[in-house]
Amino acid sequence: MKNPIRIGVVGCGYWGPNLVRNFRALSDCNLEMVCDLSEQRLKHLRSLYPEVKGERDFDHLLNGAGLDAIVIATAVRFHFTMAKAALLAGKHVFIEKPMAASSRECEELVELAEKNKLVLMVGHTFLYSPVVKKIKEIVDNGDLGDIRYIAARRLNLGLYQKDINVAWDLAPHDISIVLHIMDEFPKSVNCRGAAHVTPGVEDVTSMCLTFRKNRSAIIHNSWLDPKKIREMTIVGSRRMLVYDDVAQLEKVRIFDARVEAPPHYDSFAEFQYAYHYGDMYVPYIKQEEPLKSECQHFLDCIRNGTQPLSDGRKGLELVRILEASSASLKQNGAAIDLQPVSSTHATQGFSVQMPHPVGFQTPHTVSAAAQAVS
Repeated sequence: MKNPIRIGVVGCGYWGPNLVRNFRALSDCNLEMVCDLSEQRLKHLRSLYPEVKGERDFDHLLNGAGLDAIVIATAVRFHFTMAKAALLAGKHVFIEKPMAASSRECEELVELAEKNKLVLMVGHTFLYSPVVKKIKEIVDNGDLGDIRYIAARRLNLGLYQKDINVAWDLAPHDISIVLHIMDEFPKSVNCRGAAHVTPGVEDVTSMCLTFRKNRSAIIHNSWLDPKKIREMTIVGSRRMLVYDDVAQLEKVRIFDARVEAPPHYDSFAEFQYAYHYGDMYVPYIKQEEPLKSECQHFLDCIRNGTQPLSDGRKGLELVRILEASSASLKQNGAAIDLQPVSSTHATQGFSVQMPHPVGFQTPHTVSAAAQAVS
């Protein structure tokens, strides 16, 4: 594809305008159209970008605008219907996280994209962050030693969602980072939580992912915390790393600290743990907007016919984990066993049917989906 890639964005509410801004700024694409039911939102975006057309009809965006790719930033319950319609119309698709409301929906989208040789990419934005790239480099180089566990906290006051709980809203960020760092799919998921404000929609959750070799990841999410926290701690056998995404400076700090047990001892009196406290250092990281890199990556994959870092199968893996967390919540935190997604058949492997939260409705037509593009 030599000509600029023609892009349309559907959903101009909370996150959509950020995608509009970034795609419009890239030189090798043309942002042709934005779509939203709210005329007020469309009017605002047209005032910022007069050359971009505004459209309230998703069917017209899909079939009447001559677009090459569709970017979907609507409520989760509309992801599948809109993405399926776009793929059937021969469009490359970028979907914000989570990819869909169930693994079965994700499987169908993956198969459809592969069958039609179209790019299907999920918005796991943090994988394109220079900070996460640096952390991955540090881990892969063995600077931390063997990873023992990862602990992540993503907390704030709001933003409340009506159709998904806090785990489905906030945990995808940290799950995508954890899977990227661990480079494997977990064996099981435990999740506990509570719904304090909206019945049936948990606003506080604690999730544990168990991996091989006695490794684990603990992810705590809340819409009810007074302070915005975006923190991840990676504990290795040699060193420990703290990633604070809220910090203006020193987003990554590495501590030369560890605890070791003596290999041999004759009595309990001789048994003493060895605590090591060394220096703390901050690696240099060149800052750039992750969303801009993510949008450029989508365009590059379309142009070169390559597989995205956060492709449909990665989106499917993440939704399988979220489904397992929902099943565990219903069973008071019981462990839900997982199997990895097959590399050849997306329909193989673990599947838990997620009980839709209160008020969750899945549309069955494109026109129905277009009624909630905001």
